[in-house]
Amino acid sequence: MTTLSSMVIGVCEITLHLPDSHSLKEKRQIIKSIIARIRNQFEIAIAEVDENDRWQIAVLGVSCVSNSSQVASELLEHVRRFIEETRPDVLLSNMESEIIHW
Repeated sequence: MTTLSSMVIGVCEITLHLPDSHSLKEKRQIIKSIIARIRNQFEIAIAEVDENDRWQIAVLGVSCVSNSSQVASELLEHVRRFIEETRPDVLLSNMESEIIHW
């Protein structure tokens, strides 16, 4: 007997503005810290995915897997709030999310 299972994938792209960054080295330090803290706090996949050569802009890709679209959506929202609350020096300028049912 085969049971149907539902896999839900939550993905989002977060664009950050780093006004205090004046070099790629400073940007890498800030982004590396944000990524490490989010991975530790939420145990999700996250990486810098675009704007790698710009000092003050970073685009992060975030993904999670769940069996519930509500849980996946809430987790992505928690990541957004975590960045805003723990890094007031970084401005979250855009966030686009999608919930995919597999």
